[in-house]
Amino acid sequence: MTRRIGVLIAVVCLWLSASGAVSAKDYKKAEDVFVGGETVVGEPIAYPPGMAKVHALVVTLMPGEETGWHRHGVPLFGYVLEGEVTVDYGPHGTRTYRQGAGFMEAMATTHNGRNTGTEPCRVLAVFMGAEGATPTQRIPAPSP
Repeated sequence: MTRRIGVLIAVVCLWLSASGAVSAKDYKKAEDVFVGGETVVGEPIAYPPGMAKVHALVVTLMPGEETGWHRHGVPLFGYVLEGEVTVDYGPHGTRTYRQGAGFMEAMATTHNGRNTGTEPCRVLAVFMGAEGATPTQRIPAPSP
């Protein structure tokens, strides 16, 4: 009986959602994490042409661990699940992102992330690309 009630509730919620009866304002605890059209260094967000492909993964960096210098060929939304990461954007400076921070990562600007905290850092990385597009390209470290 309890299972039938659960299924009924799920069906009603789906129907309400599909019918437009439920809107974002109904979610009282919803809060913006990111709204905008530029990356963290001011680049306009540009989607690659082609068939859309979204790839989401969780990147874990141990204390002191680095991503290595790289850049992105597709927009990347990052959300820090736990810990902190400091990203060096070269001439654009550095930024530290802590748990709960959401950001659109730089695309054409080469950068390197490093866990500057004392605990593991976990970042949800959502690549918004297209079939055949290269989401991340490794780049040699800049000369000192």
